[in-house]
Amino acid sequence: MTAAASAPIPETPERRAKLTREIAEATGLDEPTLERLVRRFYETARRDELLGPVFSRVSDWEAHVVTIATFWSSVALMTGRYHGQPMRAHIPLGLTTAHFARWLALWTETVRAECPPQAVDYLQERAKGIARSVELGIAVQRDELPVTRPARRTP
Repeated sequence: MTAAASAPIPETPERRAKLTREIAEATGLDEPTLERLVRRFYETARRDELLGPVFSRVSDWEAHVVTIATFWSSVALMTGRYHGQPMRAHIPLGLTTAHFARWLALWTETVRAECPPQAVDYLQERAKGIARSVELGIAVQRDELPVTRPARRTP
């Protein structure tokens, strides 16, 4: 393999915009749809017996919705607009496997109700990956999972 073949593709605003357009065309998703999805999800989640108490800690709902819609813009449309630290935000919440399972179930219902059919599987795969990543990250932070590091090679 040549050096040019292994070089990373440079990220440019034009390349990101093209990628976002391609995803939007393939999925039917756009920024207003994602914001509507996030708002609808939280309407349901805030009333949920398990998730409601977690979300009751949010003091500024409008700011939270904007942040999460921006997060999903980055995740689903690859806009690169979100620059937060979701793991850090979730660690102190005391989340369990049951919370993640319920979040996914409610998210699935909301995605099916709010999004074009061609977007459902696409968003579900991303949601599953996010839930898995955050849940595992929290478990590692709590020392509930051993972190295995590659053995050091000695010269």
